[in-house]
Amino acid sequence: MIRRLKTTVHEKVWGSPRTEPWYRNSEGRNIGEVWFSASESVPLLVKLLFTNDTLSVQVHPKDDYARVHHNSRGKTEMWHILRADPGAKIALGLNKALKPQQLREASLSGEILDLLNWVQVRPGETYFVPAGTIHAIGGGLALCEVQQHSDITYRLYDYGRDRELHLDDGVAVSDLEAQTTGVATLPLECEYFRTDRREIRGSARVPGGKLYIALAGEGSIGGEPFRAGEAFEVDTEVEITSPEASFLVTEARVTEAR
Repeated sequence: MIRRLKTTVHEKVWGSPRTEPWYRNSEGRNIGEVWFSASESVPLLVKLLFTNDTLSVQVHPKDDYARVHHNSRGKTEMWHILRADPGAKIALGLNKALKPQQLREASLSGEILDLLNWVQVRPGETYFVPAGTIHAIGGGLALCEVQQHSDITYRLYDYGRDRELHLDDGVAVSDLEAQTTGVATLPLECEYFRTDRREIRGSARVPGGKLYIALAGEGSIGGEPFRAGEAFEVDTEVEITSPEASFLVTEARVTEAR
């Protein structure tokens, strides 16, 4: 069985009208996120993100903290870069160890921007963002995100935008050690998901029990037409046919309900 995943579109203050070819946007809306939700048996959420400006500096909780404070899962995620303007950056982790009060003060003053590991990124690169990692996504990017099915975000710094900060929770869950940021190797495996990239030229039989996110090309998957920017939940082995296409393929490692 194969299911085309429904999409939910979210406009954002940092969103971009440049969403093609992954999302058709003839009205030029500032789209920030396109969500793909799988069935309840797959505790993952897949998103396409489009940025015209920098997102807040933020952090997500681990499972234990999220369960106690929100009756939710935590949020570990990964990013696969689809498009990057020259000089486009992300930030992952701190470049020096901090104490909780130092993080709070740096978040209030804006000094936090100088304490992050900023990295210029390129299309095709993948980055792993474990829960507890302070991070930010810069402008001029399109990326595909795979994450635990949770939307708990604590903002530490938001460039003076009129939005709430979450300093108590954010400081409590943040990894305060210095970290080194590097490109992750696919397949990427963690306790919550396994993700790889699959190239198709002609046709191929592919296994079920996975989500297939079309990154490029068009053709058919299990008899269903696809084009870039669409996602499918595939239960059994199917055939993909395309002159040339790329998919991000992910499967859940944790399936029990929270």
